[in-house]
Amino acid sequence: MRDAENLLDAKLRQTLSEAISRYTGSASRIHRLDQAGGGSISRALIVHTENARWFVKLNRAELGEMFAAEADGLRALAACPAVRVPRVIACGVSDRQSYILMEHLQLRPLGEANPADHSAIDAGHALAALHRIEGARYGWHRANFIGSTPQTNAEQHAWPLFFARQRLVPQIALARQNGHPGKLIADGERLAEKLPALFVDYQPQISLLHGDLWHGNAALDESGMLALFDPAVYFGDREADLAMSELFGGIPDRFYAAYRNAWPLADGFEQRKTLYNLYHVLNHLNLFGSAYLHQAERMIRTMLAEIG
Repeated sequence: MRDAENLLDAKLRQTLSEAISRYTGSASRIHRLDQAGGGSISRALIVHTENARWFVKLNRAELGEMFAAEADGLRALAACPAVRVPRVIACGVSDRQSYILMEHLQLRPLGEANPADHSAIDAGHALAALHRIEGARYGWHRANFIGSTPQTNAEQHAWPLFFARQRLVPQIALARQNGHPGKLIADGERLAEKLPALFVDYQPQISLLHGDLWHGNAALDESGMLALFDPAVYFGDREADLAMSELFGGIPDRFYAAYRNAWPLADGFEQRKTLYNLYHVLNHLNLFGSAYLHQAERMIRTMLAEIG
């Protein structure tokens, strides 16, 4: 714990106090700030006022659009009553810092769900309920971010065209800019071109997605309800959320069994899972470097072999 004076400048502290006061309807003053762990992109703090705690993330002023997109995504997820989403209190820019101020939730990892209760099962049902929210077209009304990478969401009526143009092609272009090997680029571009061949017999429902659904962005609240945060929302194939949730592990099997019980998956999910997770592996390659290169290359080869 450190003194609040050392964590926020006076203007931003005043801005946050005023936002909390407007939200609660009574004058509020920040008494204490604690560092919050877990964030790799933004600095996170727990804000203590007289009778409540709040959660704030901070970054450079020029990244204010990232927090605006996050707020937009959280409000979209909140349309599903089956999931818990932190309420957004305010977001904006104050001098050299951008910020997003949210409700503070008491959370525990989904992977620690007690087998003796039904929290993981209920969470699987809750994600299925979120995915039941339908859109008119694949995509989203605005660009947002996947991690710190800009994510384009120009709407399409055809899912394979959307995934090729708004997911694979931008990541391959970034990989080219970052100097990754030409074979990765050539094979990735070839995969994007051939993508419709994978979807001849499969047209997914246009579902509301979290978009960045790994175990670090999902948890259980104090009541055992599925809590979702740090989204990269868009309308797409629900399998894309499920695929990413399996990429890094940490979510119990009974969660997936409950999801499939609520809404069974179509044949071919295991094949499509590789494609959907390729997007995230390419993003990690572009964000964190060549440790992800061979994995990305293997995934592209696998998908090209499936197409023939």
